[in-house]
Amino acid sequence: MSIEDDFSALVAAVAGARAAGERFTVAFAAEDTDFVRFNRGRVRQSGSVVQRTLTLRLIHGARHATHTLSLTGDVARDVATVRTAMADLRAVLPDLAEDALLLLPDGVRSSREVRDGAVPAAEDAVDAILAAADGLDLVGFYAAGPVWRGFANSEGQHNAYTATTFNLQWSLYHGADKAVRSAYAGFHWDAAQLGARMQQARERLALVARAPRTLAPGRYRAYLAPGALEELTALLCWDAFSGRALQTHQSALDRLQEGAAFDPRVTFVEDTQGGVAPAFQNDGFVRPPRVPLVEHGRLAGSLVSPRTAREFGLVANGANDAESPESLVLEGGDLPAADALTALDTGLAIGNLWYLNYSDRPAGRITGMTRFATFWVEHGRVVAPVNVLRFDDTLYRMLGSNLEALTRETELMLESSTYGARALGSVRLPGMLVKELAFTL
Repeated sequence: MSIEDDFSALVAAVAGARAAGERFTVAFAAEDTDFVRFNRGRVRQSGSVVQRTLTLRLIHGARHATHTLSLTGDVARDVATVRTAMADLRAVLPDLAEDALLLLPDGVRSSREVRDGAVPAAEDAVDAILAAADGLDLVGFYAAGPVWRGFANSEGQHNAYTATTFNLQWSLYHGADKAVRSAYAGFHWDAAQLGARMQQARERLALVARAPRTLAPGRYRAYLAPGALEELTALLCWDAFSGRALQTHQSALDRLQEGAAFDPRVTFVEDTQGGVAPAFQNDGFVRPPRVPLVEHGRLAGSLVSPRTAREFGLVANGANDAESPESLVLEGGDLPAADALTALDTGLAIGNLWYLNYSDRPAGRITGMTRFATFWVEHGRVVAPVNVLRFDDTLYRMLGSNLEALTRETELMLESSTYGARALGSVRLPGMLVKELAFTL
């Protein structure tokens, strides 16, 4: 039987065990993933993870209880486990309080989507990576294979989603705290593309090997590569686009709903149709293909979970419980990426950031450190790597008054989290040129 057939059999078992007046939802997650870890240009760990989980929620009136099960893959055994879980949930329901914020979908919106990727066998991918990195001190992580998501409920809704992707993230290490970080991810593996990215990393590694320069605190013109913007947007995913956070004025974008604005070239979208996350969430709400969040610098919407919708009288739009983006896009601009350093002229070219946090969330103020390949540029040419700096600046300056350009090209970056399971999330980002960025250390 296929993974989808297994899921359907378990849903049928749940439906068969339902008593009068009961409703249910079933969320399914599975993966067959090959993992490889590299260090010093060699394979240090490899393996495969095969896992299936089922989250069963039993509902009676406004009372509900949830049980998450690890599945064995033996359908007969798993069906028996599901029936036992149904009985256990039924036993505890009378003791639970009614949930005033419970909200379930109206109507039935079933779907099936398969996004097959051209991913090589793990052995072939490893051979290609090691060949491209021959002679280099490479440390990195590779994960690839199919991931499944499913949803079903007592009303007859059935959603199934499969995506086959790969994600390679690596650093070329020079010495001390000097390294070059790179990534290659997507649906369709291309050895030539891997080779081109590795060659680019080699060239930057040669620049990192130059004598570093220490800059005094101050304000510097800066170009942030997509890898640096990835860290910035990861921080924004902590409630900035949340409907609940905006309603309670805890969002870093709160000033946008009070009349402030970013530069008109700034447009953020939750682009489910262009990402890798499924078009439904674990309560069964279907996600629109696109949810505008910031449009031409102005707040245009938010991510609204069912509970937030119930509490604040909003319309749920398929957001997860955390109301964090899963397919965030910052639309590109007009600057060709190949001309970014020329446009920078003199200033900092920042490849990566880390340790980001809010220094003043209501003001949209963010602090963080430069990391790895950050260079001092003069007249469009790299002069020297720069020792670590701390910046402290606001979103309203970086994405507003100080924004000079966004690159025309954007880069798709897949979420690398494997905490408990391989994540299905992505961002698509351009590079960004700012007139100045404030550095405090």
